[in-house]
Amino acid sequence: MFLHGNWADGSQWIPLITQLSHRFHCVAPDLLGFGESSRLPPKQYSIALQSESLGEYLASIRSRSIVLVAEGVGAWVATHYAQMHPTQVQGLIVMAPEGVTSPSLGDRWAKTRWLAKQWSLGAMGLALIGPLMTVVGRRQWLHRMWQRRRQLRQYEATCRLLFLRRRQDLQAERLERLLPELRVPVQVLQPQPASATTQALNRAYSDCLQHQALRPIPVAESAIWASAAEIEPVLQRVYRCGQEASGTLKG
Repeated sequence: MFLHGNWADGSQWIPLITQLSHRFHCVAPDLLGFGESSRLPPKQYSIALQSESLGEYLASIRSRSIVLVAEGVGAWVATHYAQMHPTQVQGLIVMAPEGVTSPSLGDRWAKTRWLAKQWSLGAMGLALIGPLMTVVGRRQWLHRMWQRRRQLRQYEATCRLLFLRRRQDLQAERLERLLPELRVPVQVLQPQPASATTQALNRAYSDCLQHQALRPIPVAESAIWASAAEIEPVLQRVYRCGQEASGTLKG
C-alpha cells in the first residue's frame, strides 16, 4: 500500500505501481481530505482519524497483510497505523516522514501559516501591495507568493495536519514516543542527492528507532518514485523481514 506525500494524492504512485503490479498487488488510496476522498470540517483533521480511515479501507478490501510505502504526511499516518497494527503491517518504507522534529529545521512552517489560512492579515496585505510590488520590480516574487498560496489552499488537509491545528493536538501525535516501540521492519530511503529537509526528517525519524534504518538510494529525490529498479529490492527485503517478525509477534 502506498500513501502519498504532502502536496499530492494517490495518483503520485501511478508510475511506480505500473511497474510493480506484475509482482505485487498495489493500492494507493487518497488520505482523507485529498484527491477524491471526503473533506472534513477543519477542526477534525488528525493523524489518528487518518489511521482509523486507513483501517476501514483495508477491511473493505479484505487485506490482512501489507507493506506500507509512504512519504511526508503519508509516512506519519503509516507509522501510526503500523504501531497500532503490528501483526498486519509486514513493514514500512518511508521517505521524508512528517511527525518528527529536527533542531536543524526549527519551525519550518512559521513563514507559511499566514499564507495557508483562508483569511489572514498577511494574505490581505499581499493583495493590497500587489500594485506596489509591480512598480518596484517585484512582480516575480509576488507571483511566487500567490502560487504558493494556491498550493496551500488546494491542500488544506496537509496544512491542517502539519501546522494549522492546536499545538497540543499536534504535539500529542508526534512520533518520537512511538518510534522506539515500533515492532515492524523499517527502511528510511535516503535519496542521493536529497534536500536538506528530507535529510533532516529522515535522520530524526531513524534516530528514534531501535535499529539502523537509513538506506541510501543512488537516485535523486525528484526521481526516486519514478523507477522500480531501486524500490523493488527494498520491498522484497522488508516483506521477508516482516514475515519473520510477524511469526515472532504471533508466537
